[in-house]
This record gives sequence, C-alpha cells and structure tokens, in this order.
Amino acid sequence: MNRRFVLRLLATILATNVSLAAAQLPAGKSLRLGYLTLSSPTANSARRDAFLEGLRKLGYVDGQNIIIEYRYADSRAERLPELAAELVRLKVDVIVAGGTQANLVAKKATSTIPIVMLNSDDPLGSGLVESLAKPGGNVTGLSSISQDLSGKRLELFKESFPKARRLAVLWHSASEPAFNETQSVAQALGFRIQSHEIRAPEDLEGAFALVAKERPDGLFPVTSAFMSANRKRIVEFAAKNRLPGMYSNQEFVDDGGLMSYATNILDLHRRAAVYVDKILKGTKTTDLPVEQPMKFDFVINLKTAKQIGVTIPPNVLVRADRVIR
Repeated sequence: MNRRFVLRLLATILATNVSLAAAQLPAGKSLRLGYLTLSSPTANSARRDAFLEGLRKLGYVDGQNIIIEYRYADSRAERLPELAAELVRLKVDVIVAGGTQANLVAKKATSTIPIVMLNSDDPLGSGLVESLAKPGGNVTGLSSISQDLSGKRLELFKESFPKARRLAVLWHSASEPAFNETQSVAQALGFRIQSHEIRAPEDLEGAFALVAKERPDGLFPVTSAFMSANRKRIVEFAAKNRLPGMYSNQEFVDDGGLMSYATNILDLHRRAAVYVDKILKGTKTTDLPVEQPMKFDFVINLKTAKQIGVTIPPNVLVRADRVIR
C-alpha cells in the first residue's frame, strides 16, 4: 500500500475523531483547563503525560481543541493559593488538581468551577467531598486511598526484613493524619519510630543527616504530594546510605527505590480525563461519584536490592506484581 496514502488515511481518521469529540461540546466554546500541582514540571512529567494520553484518547489535543494552563508550586505549598487564584481569574472550564493539599486549595479558591481530583489520599476525611457516591459541591474525581495502605506497606516491609526494628519515618507537615496512622500501625507491628517532620524542601537535608546518624533499619516516607515531588532526593539518599525503603507509589521504585505498594498513580491520571470529558459535555460534578481503585501493585526493584546489599525473601518476591531486574 502506498505510504503517502496510509499517512493521509491516518490523518483523516485522527481529524474525524477530534471533530466528533468537539461536535459534542458546546458550539463556539473555547475550552480551557487548569492543571494545579504541588510538584515541579520535571517530577510531575510522567503524571502529566498520562493525563494528556487520557485526553488524546477522548479526542482532546492540548493547543488544538483545548488549552491547558499549567501551574506548578515546585514543592512550595505556600504558592498554591495564588496559583489557584490565577486559574480562577483565567475562568478555566475545569481545574484538575493532584494531591489532597492542592485540591483543598482549589476548592477554597472557587465554589463554581468544577474540580477533578487527579488523585487524593482521603477525599472524604479531608472534607473535599460530602460522600464518595454523592460528592456534593464542585469536586469529584479519583481517590488513591494511599493513606489507608500504610499498614499493608509496613506488613510487607516486616516480611521482607523480619529483623528490622527501627524505622525512620519522613512525613510532610500537611500529612499529619497519615503520619499518625503510620505510627500507630508501626508500633503495633513492633517497630520503633524515628519521626522526622518536613515542612519545606530545605528541611530534607537536615532530616537526612539525622537519619544517617541514627542508622535505622529502614526508611518509610509517609504518602504525600510533597514526598512524591521530592522522591529522587529521597531514593538517592536511601541508596547512598544502603537503607531499604518502602514507598507510597511505584514512581519511587522506577527512580531507584527498593519497593512500593500502591494503586497505579499513572492510571488514575489517565482516568481523570474521563471526568474532564463528561464535565465538559455537561455532566455535573454532583452526578459523578468519586472513583476508588480496585487494584494495587506491589513493585520491587532487584537492582536496588543488589546495590544496597539486601536480599528479598522468595516468599515476598513471588507476590510482587512487577519486578525490576
């Protein structure tokens, strides 16, 4: 078949799909999304790309039939309110926000613009929604329920390292409920906790110095957007000090962390595009229940295990959903 003909055919199919999607949207309406995150462009790139992939499958292409206004706080939580206010002033049609903290700020900034949670640890407990089935207000989207998985992570860590007793716990000041849950479960499992609260990026080096001095048996960063945004610094520290770590999403493991147990965060970002599509086509946020994950992945990085000199027991290794060799 003629190559030029094939290329023209593919271009026609793509244009038709985009036109069909646009045809179902309000005529003459310029579509604009706001994208708000505590993270940085670099640390957030995989999540952003997953969200854009989800949009493309539904016929939306940034810069063609939709415009996305990106706002990154670069781990500076104090910047979030002004960034959210900017999106409100731009009168975006929908705000998508990653992490509980960013979603709470967005909700405070507007009660009228629909907000789609790209992921939130605890949308109900944090007050983002009235209920999962009937969110109420202007917020809906996806829950990662990562906070509720702390116990399972600690259990897997204990099975992997039965002699481990002292655990260094890094936690961001905005995630105190998640830290309290982690502390309670850890103590019940027989761990002694070395708590290190982090308020800003510059606090990490001080915490690292203390952890290195204390020489714990393992590292446990409590789930939060801040920890995910700074994951490369964290896993590099763990590798340098030969510390086995259990992490709250697979991005840590992809970047060199030892193991994680969590929902697939990139899949949540792809799924968020479905919510955006429905809202742009007229569905109210109050009619879109919050989606909770049904599948959780246990990921192990054997390259890291070898690098830091630890062995993962066979009975734990066979339970992994993905192994990086």
